[in-house]
Amino acid sequence: MQRIVTARLQGSMRFEATTRTGHVVMMDGGPDVGGEDAGARPYDLLLVGLAGCTGMDVISILRKKRQRVTGFWIDVDGQRSSEHPKVYTQIAVHYHVQGTGIDPAAVERAIQLSETTYCSAIASLRASATVSSAFTIHPDPEG
Repeated sequence: MQRIVTARLQGSMRFEATTRTGHVVMMDGGPDVGGEDAGARPYDLLLVGLAGCTGMDVISILRKKRQRVTGFWIDVDGQRSSEHPKVYTQIAVHYHVQGTGIDPAAVERAIQLSETTYCSAIASLRASATVSSAFTIHPDPEG
C-alpha cells in the first residue's frame, strides 16, 4: 500500500507534514540546531507511531476478549546510538491497563500478538533496535 506524506518547510527548521488523510503534524528542531522548538522532533514521532500502532492493536484485542478496560496508556523509552545516523538501539515499551477483573494472560497475549504479528512500526524499528516490553494492571479507582 502506498503511503504519501508531504513535508513543507515553514521556517528555519520547522516542517509541516500532511498525511494522505489530510492530518497535519508540526516538526521542528531545538535552538541548538537552528530550530525554534515549535514542533515535535522527527525521531520522537517514530516512538509516537510505535505507541499508537501497538496501542490500537492491544486495546482492540482486549476489547474482543471482553476485558473491562477503563484506562489505557503506553510509555515508550527509546535509546539512540551516539553516532550518526543515531538510530534507536533499544526501545522499552510499558503498557498500563486499568480496569476491573483484567486477566493478566489476556493482556500478555494481546501484547504478544501486537509485537510479533500486527504492529508494523515495531517490526520496522526492530531492524536497528531491541524492543522489550512490560505491563502493569491498575485497578479501576471507581471500583
